[in-house]
Amino acid sequence: MLIKKIVSKNPVHVSVPGNREKALEIMRKQKVSGLPVTKEGTKELIGILTRSDLIGNPDEEQIALIMSRDIVTAELDDNVSEVASKMMENNIRRVPVVKDGDLVGIVTSYDIVALAISEMEINIPVEDYMIKNVPTTWEQTPLNVAFEVMQFFNLKCVVALNNDAKMSGILTETDFINESEVVSETSVHNSTVGTEGDKWSWDSTSVLYVEKNHLKFSDKVVKDVSTLQVATVNTKTKVSDCAKKMRSKNIEQIPVTGIEGELVGLLRANDLLGALIE
Repeated sequence: MLIKKIVSKNPVHVSVPGNREKALEIMRKQKVSGLPVTKEGTKELIGILTRSDLIGNPDEEQIALIMSRDIVTAELDDNVSEVASKMMENNIRRVPVVKDGDLVGIVTSYDIVALAISEMEINIPVEDYMIKNVPTTWEQTPLNVAFEVMQFFNLKCVVALNNDAKMSGILTETDFINESEVVSETSVHNSTVGTEGDKWSWDSTSVLYVEKNHLKFSDKVVKDVSTLQVATVNTKTKVSDCAKKMRSKNIEQIPVTGIEGELVGLLRANDLLGALIE
């Protein structure tokens, strides 16, 4: 299958010069987690901007200083499996599609799962592709703490557990973004310099004001924000069946349960790409 069969044409994008507020507004409105960046007034692709870029650079306002310039691209006649390999090799979830350097579309790992893998007969069990180190947190955990847990695992979601240590919900990076804002705080740092042994000397005190931006979350806890009706698959679910469920639920990650319904892993769209490549 060729990329042109599944590519999203005329993708939503941002241009430079531009600022983070505009980019975040577009992401929220269009419900996307990444945007190609073009040169203003043209379709020339010059970068890509993700939610993770915005989170990781709260002090920067200009898109040009936040976006990634090292872009992995594809063309319309590329094979889907080739693009899937690029995604896995570079640990990315989206690839802009170009023609003569101009942006003509975008394809994501979810697109490949929903529009390609779900139509195939891949009978390998998902346990061969799931990740086992799943970030979990108590459902009454404050959002700022849950966010740090997710960041520690370098993943895009965290699973909520109730008082019985059973899975009760799932919280994604999008949920965190929607419950946060960038705020600026100023800290004061004093340093005193004097002349040792000179009783007539004056101590000199310098004051340094440091202004830094950071994400501030609402006072809600995980349970207030997480998706409570969690779609799951079990370890023996076939890859294609899992892809169908992800497509029907319009989700990019899905918890994996064991025989007794216990949480044993997490499967992301990118993980399923391995089955396509094999």
